[in-house]
Amino acid sequence: MKSGDAVFLHLVATVADPAHDITVVMYDCEEIEASANGLGRIERELPDWLEADVAILGEPSGGYIEAGCQGTLRVVISARGTRAHSARSWLGDNAIHKLGDVLARLGRYQARCVDIDGCVYREGLSAVRIDGGVAGNVIPDAATVTVNFRFAPDRSIEQAYAHVCEVFEGLEVGVDLQDAAAGALPGLTRPAAAALVDAAGGQVRAKYGWTDVARFAALGIPAVNYGPGDPNLAHRTDERVDAAHITAAAVMLRRYLSGSPAR
Repeated sequence: MKSGDAVFLHLVATVADPAHDITVVMYDCEEIEASANGLGRIERELPDWLEADVAILGEPSGGYIEAGCQGTLRVVISARGTRAHSARSWLGDNAIHKLGDVLARLGRYQARCVDIDGCVYREGLSAVRIDGGVAGNVIPDAATVTVNFRFAPDRSIEQAYAHVCEVFEGLEVGVDLQDAAAGALPGLTRPAAAALVDAAGGQVRAKYGWTDVARFAALGIPAVNYGPGDPNLAHRTDERVDAAHITAAAVMLRRYLSGSPAR
C-alpha cells in the first residue's frame, strides 16, 4: 500500500494538466475491524471529500484492474465442556475435543467460484485462530475457533452468515458473529470506470479480499483496486513490491489522467 501511496503522490506532483479532477485521500486502520476504518470516519464527518465519478484504491493488483471485492465476516465458534483433572479425564468433558468436528468440516468445505460480469470470485472458509486450555493437567471446559468467511459479492452479509451457520449445523457449538463487511460488485460499466479499464488495456479480474471499494460502491460511486505489487504476496514473510511494478502503475495512471487510450 505504501508503494501505491508513492505512485499517487508522484502523479499529483508531476501531472500538470490532468484530464480529470483529482482528490487524494489517505487514511488509517484499513486492515482491522470495520468500526475503526478511517475512511468510514471521513464518510461520516467529511462526506464531500468522497464525491467522485470513480475511485481508485492503491491495493496491489499485479498490473490488473481488480474489480469489486469479496465480502468478509468473522465468527467465533465456541464449545463448552466440564473441567476436570487430566488424571481423571473421564470425569470431565473436553471442550477442545469438540472442536475436532468443526475443523473436519472446514477441511471438507468446497468453496464456490462465482462469475460476475466476467470476473470470477472464489470464496473461502478458514480457521484463523484457536483458543483453549487451562493448564497442562486440566481438561478444558471452554474452547473457541475463529473462522473467516470470504464470500462473493452476490451474497449479502445476512446470507453469508446464514451459510456459515448451515456449515456447522448439528454440532454442539455456538456461532457468534464478530465482524462483517459487505462485498462490492464489479461496476465497470460507468463511463469513468470504463475509461480506466481502457487505459489499463482491458486487463480486468476479480479482487480476492475485502477492500474499501465496498464503501464507495455503497455510496453509488464506481471504484476499482489498482496499484503496484503482487497481491499473492500479501501478508507473507517475503512480502515485497518490485520497482518495475511501481513504474508500470505510474505509467498506466498517467495515461489515464492524461486522457490517452492504451496503446
